[in-house]
Formats: sequence, structure tokens, C-alpha cells
Amino acid sequence: MSEIDPAKPAPTPATPPRRRATTKKPGPTDISDPLLREEAKKAFVWIGIAAAVVLCVFLAQPLLVIFGGMVFGAMIDGGARLLGRVLPIGRGWRVTVVMLLAALFIAWVMWFAGSQIAVQAAALPKTIEAQAMKIAARLAAHGVVFDIKDVQGAVQQAVGGVSYLTRAVGGIIGAFTTMFLIIVLGIYFAAEPRLYQRGLAWMLPRENRSYFQGTVELIGKSLRRLLAGRLLGMAIEGFATWILLSLYGVPMAALLGLLTGLLAFLPNIGAPISGALMILVGFSGGTDMGLYCIAVYIVVQVVDGNIIIPMVAKKTVDLAPAVVLGAQLIMGALFGILGLALADPLVAVIKIALERHSEKREEQAPA
Repeated sequence: MSEIDPAKPAPTPATPPRRRATTKKPGPTDISDPLLREEAKKAFVWIGIAAAVVLCVFLAQPLLVIFGGMVFGAMIDGGARLLGRVLPIGRGWRVTVVMLLAALFIAWVMWFAGSQIAVQAAALPKTIEAQAMKIAARLAAHGVVFDIKDVQGAVQQAVGGVSYLTRAVGGIIGAFTTMFLIIVLGIYFAAEPRLYQRGLAWMLPRENRSYFQGTVELIGKSLRRLLAGRLLGMAIEGFATWILLSLYGVPMAALLGLLTGLLAFLPNIGAPISGALMILVGFSGGTDMGLYCIAVYIVVQVVDGNIIIPMVAKKTVDLAPAVVLGAQLIMGALFGILGLALADPLVAVIKIALERHSEKREEQAPA
């Protein structure tokens, strides 16, 4: 065994070559110029906004279904709150009672007038087509020149839309999956609304959460009142039309009453459509019956327009009719009947959000 000389210094381990501090070097994405860095941030923001818009376009249909679930949930929530004034039970039980009452009403309509409405729905398109051709013949007899084939083609296209609507009323419901998803989402939203409200607020900065909570509460309150007024108007218009037409013996009174009630959910558009159908069917039974249908339409719309709508408008969002009609045209062209039905609540939500934002900016503005 070799001895170690204490006078001889111990060998030092070889040190590795010095590495260059690469972590301090600027990378390909680093921008040293502050002005260029600020402009790059702005560009990224605009790119993000454009990407969000494109994403919303591609996801427009699912987003509209979710919004439909929110609207349906607000409707259930309004019924549960109203029921809570007379029945002191838990919220879950009240939501269940509201859903059971709605299901019982639908079952009653199908049992009481289901077969009758189905027969009337099958006969309505032919009646409308025959009346439209009679009107065209009378116009031609008075010197109005047009191609009768073009009129017949337009009438057949319109009748095809009416036929689809009546088939939906009669039981062949289109877009069943969409409606099922809206109902399920609405039940979830109505059962635990504060759960989703807290979840959305959690994703916001702390200083904005109280503002968001106030906005959501105001939107929910306005939607509940708006939808309550719509349901009241639908019930009054539908039952009044059914009873008044039945008293005179107008054919298809049950179907016309149901269509009038359903179309009353679409302000500015539903009333003229239901009135035109009612008048065409009325004139199929003679001039007197047609004039009676005109009178029924005027009376029902006057009561709804001068009593129900102003009463509801005082407690809900004040929406300009032209704005609502424009939104209905755009949403109907983009998303069909679902967009048409949700245009009014969507305009109300946007209006409330903009008003709240304007109030917040006024409060933050220096005096």
C-alpha cells in the first residue's frame, strides 16, 4: 500500500469548462424595444378577440341552446318563486311541483283535444291554399295582372311552412334533441341557480364579482317577469280565441286557439301570422264568418296590446319594438325558429348588461 506524502498537495479535480449563461440571452420571442412590445400586446389582444368571435360563430348553435336552457330555467324559477308565496316547502320540491303541473297541462291538452287537433292540422293547409287561390282569382277578375302559376307556387311554399307548424303541433315535433337539452339544462339551472352564478363569479377578479352578482340578479328578475307576461298573454290569447271561435262554430277552433297561443310568444310576428290563418279559415265558411274572425282577432289583440303588454312592460325591460323586430329577423334567419323565439330575451339581456356597464362607468368617472 502506497503512502501519501503530506508535503505534496492533493490533486484538485478537473473543473468543467465554463458554460455560457444562455438563460440570460434574449429568446426569439423576446422583444427588447418597449414600444414594439406594447404594440405586440395590442396585436395579440385583437387576435384573441378575432379568435373568440370565430369560435362563437362555430359554437353559435350550442351557445344558443345553453341560453335557451337559461331562459327555460328562469321560467321554472319564476313559477317556483310564485309557488313559494303560498306553499312553504323547499326549493327543490317547488321546482318539481312546477314541472309536474306543466307536464299535466301538456298531457291534458293532448288527451282533451289531441285527436281533434291532429285532424284539423291535416285539413288546415288545404283550406289556406284554397282561400288564397280564391283571393287571387278575385284580384284577377278586377284587373290585377299576375301569373297565376307564380301565385300558386308561392302559396304552396307558404302552406308547406304552415303544414310543418301544424305537424309539430299535432305531435310530430322537430328538433327533439334540442328541446330535450333545453329542458334538461333549464331544470339544472332552476334547481341550483346560485351554484352556477358563484362558479362564473369565481372566474372574475375580486373587484368585479359584486358588480357581476348584481347584474345577474337584475337579468334574472327581468327575465322572470318578461316570461311571466308572455305566458299570461299566451294563455289569454289562446283560450279567448278558442272560446270565441267555438261559439260561432268556426272550423278548426281548437287548432287556431292553440296556434294563436303559441305564436303569442313571438311579439310583432306571431300575432299577424295567427290572425291571417284565422281570417283565411273564417272566410272558408262564408263572408259573415270571415268578418266575425276579423272581429275576434281585433278584440283579442286590442285586449292584449292595451292591457296585458303595458302591464307587463311597466315591470320588465322597456324594449323598442323596432329593435326587437330586427333582432327577430336576424336570429330567425340565422337559427330558425329557435333563434326567433329567443331573440326577445336575448335583446333584454344585452340591454340590461349595457345599462349596468354604463352605470358603472358613470360611478367611476371623476366628478
